[in-house]
Amino acid sequence: MTAVEESPRWRGINHLALITKDMDATVRFYHGVLGARLVATIGTSGFRHYFFEVGEANTVAFFEYAGAELRQFAKPAGVPDPRATQFDHLSLNLADEQALESLQARLKEHGCEVTDVVDHGFMRSIYFTDNNGIALEASWWVEDATGRPADYSDPDLFADGDPVPAVRELAQSGALASTPTTHLIHEMQEIADPA
Repeated sequence: MTAVEESPRWRGINHLALITKDMDATVRFYHGVLGARLVATIGTSGFRHYFFEVGEANTVAFFEYAGAELRQFAKPAGVPDPRATQFDHLSLNLADEQALESLQARLKEHGCEVTDVVDHGFMRSIYFTDNNGIALEASWWVEDATGRPADYSDPDLFADGDPVPAVRELAQSGALASTPTTHLIHEMQEIADPA
């Protein structure tokens, strides 16, 4: 197997970079309310970039840009919005039901609105919003689909009755017939819809 054929050895999310208009409030929410340890900061004349640990070697990071006029909006998780074409919500992983219920109680103690536990079958979740209006979810795997071969015939984990062609290819042959090419973005631009 060549290096191109070999899949990367992923270890999680190094960091997901989001944007805040108020880094102080973001530190107070992520470190103070969620208990996500602040582990690194970068500061320049143009921006701050802070990193919060959400698991071993996994962080959520925020940019705060100096002097930038940013339009902020908020949307609930799983609800389409024309302003949110690349991001819906962030789900953070927890160990078990007890950890989920404990976080739910912690959020309430800090005056944060949070949903009841939602049973998705293979995972259970709660939903809430951060101080920036970002929709968040905390989940635990009731049936952990990670770290094992995918069984595309398992109706509990693969419940889309009409999956996209790529999933059909994976189920039939274990490989993809084609992959898309991508290009670096060098300046602000509209992305053409391939449809």
